[in-house]
Amino acid sequence: MQKRNPVTHRTPEQTKKHNNTYGATKKAIAKRVKNNAARRVMLKEGGVAKGDGMDVDHIKPLRKGGSNKRSNLRVVSKERNRGWRDGV
Repeated sequence: MQKRNPVTHRTPEQTKKHNNTYGATKKAIAKRVKNNAARRVMLKEGGVAKGDGMDVDHIKPLRKGGSNKRSNLRVVSKERNRGWRDGV
């Protein structure tokens, strides 16, 4: 029996697989860090709460030169923020 990580409860093989599949590229990690920072800004302001089904949206996307300044952030539902690609 393999020893599991006491925090994640994963075996070393499961951890390796998770790291390889969960956006472990430097570019993906940098994007996730920026998105998490934007959410923290809105959490402090009271705009969103954990588990509320809302996303913090960048009015001008980060990939097009947008920033995490408050003036570039808005709170929208997950369906609206993630569904626009599907024509919603």
